[in-house]
Amino acid sequence: MPDETEGGRRLPPALAEVARVEFDYDHGNGVDFEPYDAFDSAEDTTDWLRSWTGNPDVDGSTHRVFGKHGTGGLAAVWCARPGRPLHEQPVVFLGSEGEAGVVAGDLSDFLWVLADGYGPREALWHEEEWKARPNAALADIAARHATTPRRPAREIVATAEAEFPTFAEDLDELCR
Repeated sequence: MPDETEGGRRLPPALAEVARVEFDYDHGNGVDFEPYDAFDSAEDTTDWLRSWTGNPDVDGSTHRVFGKHGTGGLAAVWCARPGRPLHEQPVVFLGSEGEAGVVAGDLSDFLWVLADGYGPREALWHEEEWKARPNAALADIAARHATTPRRPAREIVATAEAEFPTFAEDLDELCR
């Protein structure tokens, strides 16, 4: 897991730029995502994860929360690859009703998901009639920061889910 003293709680530059972009919610027809300008504190993340799981023994040391959905779901970098920097860790979404999923295998792919017009929740679970809204500002951020090639959001999510197929089940096992 990334060391706290070496930026483990500091937003990577790409996420700091994403935090300055306004997402168009458009009364439920757009992207419902509010990125933060800093990661939640370790204490807040632990409190949230304990509340989410109902388990007083879990801690939030493997998650860096960086944004929220209007329903209360949270987007986080999940430190699932020991010893690797934050930008190489997967991005996950934990919904307010207990749903959870892996959005992207790393920050680079997450930038392409955003550029493709999806927020974290929309990338995982969107209704058939919902239409993605590609965002030029986010595409510019992705083009400058991403180290992976641009791919459609659906492909990025499918690849991440295949790499971490038990993410949701593993979280369910923490629930009390």
